[in-house]
Amino acid sequence: MAIEGIVTLDQLAAMPVHFWSVVFFVFGAVVGSFLNVCIYRMPLGLSIVSPPSHCPHCKYSIPGYLNLPLVTWLFLRGRCRHCGAPITARYFVVELLTALSFLACWLTFGERSPAVALVYCLLLAGLTVAAFIDAEHYIIPDEITLGGIGVGVLCSFLVPELHGQHSLAEAMKASFLGAAVGAGLIYFVLRLGKLLFGRQKLELAPGTKIIFGETAIVLPDRELPYDEFFYRDSDVIAVTAQKVEMVDRCYQDVVVRLSPKKLRIGDDVFDPATVLHLEAVAARIMLPREAMGLGDVKFMAAIGAFLGWPATIFCLFASSVLGALGGGIPILLRRGKGSRLLPYGPYIAVAAVLWVFTGERLLDWLARR
Repeated sequence: MAIEGIVTLDQLAAMPVHFWSVVFFVFGAVVGSFLNVCIYRMPLGLSIVSPPSHCPHCKYSIPGYLNLPLVTWLFLRGRCRHCGAPITARYFVVELLTALSFLACWLTFGERSPAVALVYCLLLAGLTVAAFIDAEHYIIPDEITLGGIGVGVLCSFLVPELHGQHSLAEAMKASFLGAAVGAGLIYFVLRLGKLLFGRQKLELAPGTKIIFGETAIVLPDRELPYDEFFYRDSDVIAVTAQKVEMVDRCYQDVVVRLSPKKLRIGDDVFDPATVLHLEAVAARIMLPREAMGLGDVKFMAAIGAFLGWPATIFCLFASSVLGALGGGIPILLRRGKGSRLLPYGPYIAVAAVLWVFTGERLLDWLARR
């Protein structure tokens, strides 16, 4: 019996399927607007709830009628209503991408299990934030990775069908195993990559002057920012120098080893923060190099908590192929001159999306082989 004026669950379930398609698309666009806030603020350490949405250029507080997902950006032609400054198209892209991904989740999984469709929407929202932040800042915040592990376990508890299980115990087992396998796989690749490819030799012209600045190593034709090479305290930049000059002393034919917290010149050790000036003359620099960061390890663990261990294996191989294409093609176009550091998180995110929509068919295909 339905109370007059209150819509019951049965009435909601009886709504036409495309009514819910519209609901998921609109809901996705609204969520995408919030994801833009996360993408902009989280890497800067800002609150995602306060202050309210505002123009990043003039700080104009955006009223509700100018904060409509998709519509506002198009209506204002990508510019702030108050100061006219351009607003990046990323805002529109994220809103549209989230709206379409939510719609795809509903159309693919909604008829079988609305709960699973909602969980996948949540997962895809997290993947979107992680991919866009990593692409711009080369980090994946712990709020996304570690938080994602917790949310993945919780969703597995609430919706066992997420892992194709009816048993709560089996669903939790699949979630924990997925997180463990995901983290273990990527950490193994990280350590193996560090062992095999952890150092990069940069050849210079004989007698090249190298300046160790506050934020970067300065060469005659370029700068090498420290944050592109220092991921952990044990990472070291090494220079075999013919000559080293400091404010109060000089060295001849000595090895300079710089890490985030220690500067070693021959047998002398210094705190890098106290060294005001350092120049070296050398023909070679050895730079630390990473296959991936620890953020990728935690990110894959979060994906495993949602999707289980088979998904992590698929994501590892699929992201490797995608990464090879994404990094190799630019190198070929530049005729072997190399390219800048590439974030790996977006490739893992794309691989996880592929698994969400094709993983079940892939498992069925493998079962028939």
